[in-house]
Amino acid sequence: MARPPQDPQIRIDEILDTAEPLFLANGYRKTTIRDITRKMGVAKGMIYYYFASKEEILEALVNRQLSILLTDITQMAYSDDFSPPRKIELIVNAIIHSAQYKDGLLLNLLRDEQNIHLKNKMARQAALILNPSLLKVIGEGTQKAWFHAPQPDIALDFILSTLRCITDAMYAKASAEQMA
Repeated sequence: MARPPQDPQIRIDEILDTAEPLFLANGYRKTTIRDITRKMGVAKGMIYYYFASKEEILEALVNRQLSILLTDITQMAYSDDFSPPRKIELIVNAIIHSAQYKDGLLLNLLRDEQNIHLKNKMARQAALILNPSLLKVIGEGTQKAWFHAPQPDIALDFILSTLRCITDAMYAKASAEQMA
């Protein structure tokens, strides 16, 4: 009897939920598509219906985490509960917390030289998704006289550059003392 059709997003989430702990336990390089399908109890070809490669699975994991981060940051940026300086602090903390997700799993995966292009792509995507929220907070802070930012784009570039320095330090596994 044929299996009933399943929502593709459910199957994609199932693949990602299976791959993530395998990447954490065995490392990205040592985890194979066969390991993922074996753990799922499905045929190897099923994964290739949704992902062309293990790298696409990694990219989907990164994008899923970025999506969660974007939701959190958007809520912070549009909240009336915090001052603009506090919002920036919360946004930076959310980014750091997201980077440390599951003991830095994604950072460790992206640290691998073979995945450097994914790290760069992720950094560009993160900047693009952060821009509207950070510009909103900068504008609000300027309007309420918390900041003096006559050129919001320059202030945004400064914040993003600082975040790049922080994430680079995290990629380099800087000590807690160095991070402080």
